[in-house]
Amino acid sequence: MTEDAVVDEPDTGPGEDRELLTIGAFAARARLSPKALRLYDRLGLLAPAHVDEATGYRYYRAGQAERARLVAMLRQLDMPLARIAEVVEVGDGPGAAELLGAYWADVEARVAGQRTLAAYLRGRLSGRSSAMYGTFTVETVETAAQVVICEKRHTLVDELPAWIGAALDRLMRAAEECGAVAGVPYVAYHSEVSTESDGPAEACVPVADEAAARAWVERRGRAWETTVRVEPPRRLAYTRITKAQVAHPQILAAFEAVEEWMAARGLTATGPCRELYFADWAATGPEDPACDVAFPVS
Repeated sequence: MTEDAVVDEPDTGPGEDRELLTIGAFAARARLSPKALRLYDRLGLLAPAHVDEATGYRYYRAGQAERARLVAMLRQLDMPLARIAEVVEVGDGPGAAELLGAYWADVEARVAGQRTLAAYLRGRLSGRSSAMYGTFTVETVETAAQVVICEKRHTLVDELPAWIGAALDRLMRAAEECGAVAGVPYVAYHSEVSTESDGPAEACVPVADEAAARAWVERRGRAWETTVRVEPPRRLAYTRITKAQVAHPQILAAFEAVEEWMAARGLTATGPCRELYFADWAATGPEDPACDVAFPVS
């Protein structure tokens, strides 16, 4: 017997599902190649109905054809194997459709971000970046010493917005127990945060009572790796941006505009760059000022 033979399985139910199709016959019915079917088996996405122990030949039931076609189409969407497995296990119906919809929303969000990044890079590579930097107004401001309660995290850029929101929310609530919020919350970047570099980034909230802040950290802050320190007086070079411009990669242009301004004036960064969130994020519209991009300088 060859792997292209057709056999019957007497103990299965009525109809064509009693018949076991060889991999060649099933591939023709599913409009796939035997090579693809072997791959799906190896990946755990579509196992044969029967494997001959003596020959190792794979046999399939006709009813598996629809699942085989579904796996093939999902792979054409570049869906990760784990998510394909979730969809095919749910089967036809609203649940599977919702899983596919959630995946495609992620794809569209990623492509939108890549499209924006590509436009930004085209501007840089074509020499239009200098004109783009001219749209930002850079100024300096002197800040007083302040006590800050902080949470540091290694994170990639895709996870950064969610972490910033959660970390600042935790720290703002902690500040209320430490004499109140005493300044503008900010996020400092000790190293680059991108798709390949994970920082770390540090969320910071100024507080009014240093002793209360240190007691809070001892009592509750260890779960989030929270610390307290005294920030010295600083001179900040900064530019103000809208809520829409906070998104990556648009915010990169703001950082680079400040760096170009500093270089033109012979100023040197004396600490990590930062984003100061002075606006009520939930109440701020896309075109409203929401954040200062800043470097400590001397």
